[in-house]
Amino acid sequence: MSEEAQVVELRLGYHYMKLHPWVVQAVGGFLSAYFMEQPSFRVQRHFDELESGMHVWLCEVPPSMKMAHLLRRLRVDLPPFRHTEAAAVSPNGHAQYVIDCPSDKESA
Repeated sequence: MSEEAQVVELRLGYHYMKLHPWVVQAVGGFLSAYFMEQPSFRVQRHFDELESGMHVWLCEVPPSMKMAHLLRRLRVDLPPFRHTEAAAVSPNGHAQYVIDCPSDKESA
């Protein structure tokens, strides 16, 4: 019996998007192409979260897939970034991965 996919949130930080406005389309395109490689991976929904200013992708991730692998692949196509995994899950119970500026001084 196979395990169920988990839903994770991939988020783009507000300051990172301000510095590089094109990354929203780049991440969307990357995730669409990633589905072609990994058919068990799916994007459920993409939205702009008004409270935080972040773009959020809700992704179904198969149990065997490591988000670290997806983030390494994104590093090839995007400007330098740091990513953090939120210590607490979202109110919906989803793990959160946030892509943002490499340092605070770049987000000023």
